[in-house]
Amino acid sequence: MKTLLAVDGSDHSYEAVRSLKYLTRAEELLLVHVLDVPAPSYPMMMPEVAQEIYQTLEHNMRDDGNRLLDRIASLLPMDTGPVTKHLVVGSPSDQIVALAEQHKVGLTLLGTRGLGPIKERLIGSVAHRVLTFAPGAKLFLPGPMKALKDILLPLQGTQDAEQALRFLQQKPFREVATITLFTILPHTRPPWPVDAASAEQMEVHALQGARDFLNETAAKLTAMGYQTRVAAALGTPVEGILREAKAANADLILLGSRGRHGLARMVLGSVSHAILHQAAYPLLIFG
Repeated sequence: MKTLLAVDGSDHSYEAVRSLKYLTRAEELLLVHVLDVPAPSYPMMMPEVAQEIYQTLEHNMRDDGNRLLDRIASLLPMDTGPVTKHLVVGSPSDQIVALAEQHKVGLTLLGTRGLGPIKERLIGSVAHRVLTFAPGAKLFLPGPMKALKDILLPLQGTQDAEQALRFLQQKPFREVATITLFTILPHTRPPWPVDAASAEQMEVHALQGARDFLNETAAKLTAMGYQTRVAAALGTPVEGILREAKAANADLILLGSRGRHGLARMVLGSVSHAILHQAAYPLLIFG
């Protein structure tokens, strides 16, 4: 698949570059640096002067941007695929999404620098907007990816499982990893009166049904060459996923994008957005 790597010269960008050694060779690797050129904001400045200052600043930033792309290209791991460099001007999130759409990118990769969940929900961040609007899969790195041996794959039903199977069938990782298929069920009580023992038995039955579903999906992944294990628990999605990621010592959380789309997702949030806000784990969103 085609891969887009967005870089801005931060430490997070270099961590994203290093993570490429864990990913399958790209059909094409797009190295992207976006120049977010600030416009002069002095109210009494003549338009001609403001335009001249803007053009000078853009010229200098272009020089720096080209040097950055050259440096990044020289640091790429071996056999990452044919590379094209893209230096564009505009809003980073808008330009990344536009390039991903234009080139039909299958995976967008970038390091993340959090603004915090409240501020990010109000004004957005590059990672938040790329997650919401970019096509294909998205890999976000809040820190270094030190290995890729254990992957946590939370699933929430058949549609989630089918999307995961389609994505993993593309063999996106260089080496075989152990995938923990995980589902979390809410603590539920029937609407009619029931004693504690009966309620507990119902939860046990629900968990066993969840494990059966996970085992069916695991068998299909095993046939593709993956190593698997399954786990099911009761609780709330975000807390449960983070707890299982810690227990499994996960190197990556692989999560389907489900629920709301577009503006509704951006305003109201989703599990994938919540994990992006809270997790210190690399997060790959598919679907």
